[in-house]
Order: sequence, then structure tokens, then C-alpha cells
Amino acid sequence: MIGETATTAAVCIIAAIFATLLKQYNREHAIFCVIAACITILIAMCAYLSPVIDSVGRLFAQTGLPDAYLEILWKALGISYLTSIAGDLCRDCGESALAQMAELWGRLSLVLLALPLLQELLETVTEVLS
Repeated sequence: MIGETATTAAVCIIAAIFATLLKQYNREHAIFCVIAACITILIAMCAYLSPVIDSVGRLFAQTGLPDAYLEILWKALGISYLTSIAGDLCRDCGESALAQMAELWGRLSLVLLALPLLQELLETVTEVLS
């Protein structure tokens, strides 16, 4: 795991140096360099997600909670990471307003995703209080 982390760090550093050098000549190409590095690392990360997903699934199965809760958890994590990456890339391009909108959209999506859980929680509380 340490070797993969070192490789990822090296890819990030090399891409950052390359993007900095490219900014002097063509700012658009520099951001594509950064995006390409991000996509490469994201693809590599997918190989490590399978054991994590399996472990969390097994732990969640022991709780006896419905599988829909775990699905909501994964969606929430995905939304969080995607909006964070989108916001950071927009900021790197100098578009802070777009970054704020991407993050605002992500927050709204999380609220909408959590509505069924909130409804179920309120129903449970109502039953307990009755």
C-alpha cells in the first residue's frame, strides 16, 4: 500500500510540475494535464474500492438494517467526492463561482438523498411517542 501511495504522490507531483510549466505557454493545456492525472488516479483507485465495498457490506449486513441505507451511504459518498473534485478543478481554472455552484448542487443533492431517511426517522419517532 505504501508503494502505491508513493506512486500516486509521484504522479501528482509530476503532473503539478508539468502543469505549472505548461501554464507559461498555454493555460488550457495545463488544466487538461491536471484533469488527465486526476482521471488516471481515479481509475487506479477503483481497483482498491472492491475490498472496501465488500468489507463495509459485510459489516452493514451484521447490523440488520435495510440494504437501502447502505445504498444511500454509497451515493452520499459519491456525491461528496464528485462535488469536491469538481469544485477544486473549477477553482484551479479560476472559476470560483462555478466551484461554489458545484458544491451547492452537491449539498442540495445530499439533502434530497437524505429525505427518505428523515421521513423514516420521523415515522419511527412518532410511533415511539404514540
